[in-house]
Amino acid sequence: MSKYLERAKEIRAIVEPHHNCTQSLLMSFTQSLDMDDETAYKLAAAFGSGMKSGLTCGVITGGLMVLGLFGVDDPATTQKLIKDFSSRHEDMVNCADLLRANAALGIPRKTHCDKLVFEMVSYLEEILKERGKI
Repeated sequence: MSKYLERAKEIRAIVEPHHNCTQSLLMSFTQSLDMDDETAYKLAAAFGSGMKSGLTCGVITGGLMVLGLFGVDDPATTQKLIKDFSSRHEDMVNCADLLRANAALGIPRKTHCDKLVFEMVSYLEEILKERGKI
């Protein structure tokens, strides 16, 4: 298991304080960035639960934040991240839609969100390795 995925699992296991998906993603990579966990936690606070309004999943916004912090912000890569996420999740990108679909399948919210965080950490790690960023 990679150090990033291991860190994500540690963060998602913390009950108090709660870490939303965006915070979990960003904090998984702070060890390779010039950023401390407290700053990452605060920066990503308003992006959980689809920007606290059910919109774009925090895993996507967190993923884009991580790419940007590593200097990967070309439109082709950022658009591919969103397209790839959408294609793996029945063309959904909004938090509310993803949660509703998984609830209908009987999947608990935490299980669903953990899976998305872990999936995105692995996806980002692959991109960052390909680009020589990590």
